[in-house]
Amino acid sequence: MAPTLTLKPGTAWDDAWQRCLALAPEAFQGDRVLNLWDGTWHADGRALPATTPIDGSPIAGPPRLDADTAHQAVRASLDQHRRWRHIALPERRARVAATLDALTEHRELLALLLVWEIGKPWRLAQADVDRAIDGVRWYVEEIDRMVEGRAPLPGPVSNIASWNYPMSVLAHAMLVQALAGNAVIAKTPTDGGLACLTLASALAAREGIPVTLLSGSGGELSEALVRSPEIGCVSFVGGRDTGASVATAVADLGKRHILEQEGLNAWGIWNFTDWDALAPQIRKTFDYAKQRCTAYPRFVVQRSAFDAFLSVYLPAVRAIRVGHPLAVASPSDDLPNLDFGPLINAAKAKELADQVAEAIDRGAVPLHRGDLADGHFLPGQDLSAYVAPVTLLNPPSTSPLHHAEPFGPVDTIVLVDTEAELLAAMNASNGALVATLSCDDPDTYTRLAPQIRAFKVGHGKPRSRGDRDELFGGFGASWRGAFVGGDLLVRAVTEGPEPERLPGNFPDYHLMPD
Repeated sequence: MAPTLTLKPGTAWDDAWQRCLALAPEAFQGDRVLNLWDGTWHADGRALPATTPIDGSPIAGPPRLDADTAHQAVRASLDQHRRWRHIALPERRARVAATLDALTEHRELLALLLVWEIGKPWRLAQADVDRAIDGVRWYVEEIDRMVEGRAPLPGPVSNIASWNYPMSVLAHAMLVQALAGNAVIAKTPTDGGLACLTLASALAAREGIPVTLLSGSGGELSEALVRSPEIGCVSFVGGRDTGASVATAVADLGKRHILEQEGLNAWGIWNFTDWDALAPQIRKTFDYAKQRCTAYPRFVVQRSAFDAFLSVYLPAVRAIRVGHPLAVASPSDDLPNLDFGPLINAAKAKELADQVAEAIDRGAVPLHRGDLADGHFLPGQDLSAYVAPVTLLNPPSTSPLHHAEPFGPVDTIVLVDTEAELLAAMNASNGALVATLSCDDPDTYTRLAPQIRAFKVGHGKPRSRGDRDELFGGFGASWRGAFVGGDLLVRAVTEGPEPERLPGNFPDYHLMPD
């Protein structure tokens, strides 16, 4: 009989919150967080209730600002920007480095906040914090050559990002933008990451980094954060629907922009026999329930190899561990090593379950359906945000699972007989961020990979955003504006000698990096 699990001592939400109150009293007051603008923390906005996806219990909600206050904050950020851009690079570098030291000192608290706010397992939450710190340290070391002959933008960079990587994507970008000489504005993600970003911003603000952190609905704040003439660049990470409206706005205004949107990233199997190498990769694709823009929810498999594929795929997916990220059998136990915990909220879990049920009703074949009864949970805890792994064969073309990223632990498999069918199935979403092709013959890979419409294509291995000098972008509708990563991130938020054509997807041109 399995032991009864309990919450590991010292990891409760209240424990994390009390630590925040003690560490950054300027940013955390009572049961709410504050907004940061004009270099000051403000108890403004209307704090909304929020719950953790882990067990549905209450946590701090976003203090939503109105549009007028957001415009004031943007104007104040421009004043900060005009001062900061003239700070000498050695001083900027020293302040960012000091911020990184502070983040390192409090990395476990930042990670614990991520666990509660967005449901990340402990291992992945720590990795999110560490990737932010390590990535920005690389820029601190390399920034001199990157900004040589370049200048900060005319106005601050406005960041609007999804909730899934608050540190390694959003905080990382903000610190590099500041290092390059820009004031930075960020909207806290609506669905999670508020307290973690607030703490990180408090540590940065103490070192004199010109950070503005605001909460509010996208509809209410978009006019200020996207269309304001004070904004020098808009950096967006999120879905295609919202991204399309942002893209229209920045195109109309001729504003610098970086818009990362999702695509259906596919893993192709063609004339392939190295199944032992594939097996461990399959389980890893389920990290964080595939709630990331570089997840692989689609496998495109050669029909003649389907039985061999299933012989490694099904054991891998059956071994996935799902559960409460902070539950232990004994107080002295380490936190569990889970593949994933909850989805971001109960509404998303229901939406995904409904899509699966509808796809099956319309002809998809369920190959695997996990059971939460086998999960790692506290007795009687709320499970409304959890979804066990599901695998469907041949989702119908009318299903969202056929052409869109599910952002949850649902795989779809499509069988193909020809190379043309393989490429069509892998390119189902008009552009993707990453893709992988597993085939034995290197020449076959070399011939087919350029026909896959993804920014990065791996040969038998998954691709990701990458770190440090690795470039990142997307093809088709998955990306608009400047590409990033390595030197390109700094180029995207600085100005060089005219005429300059940044690598990226723009309304009037598409340019790949050299």
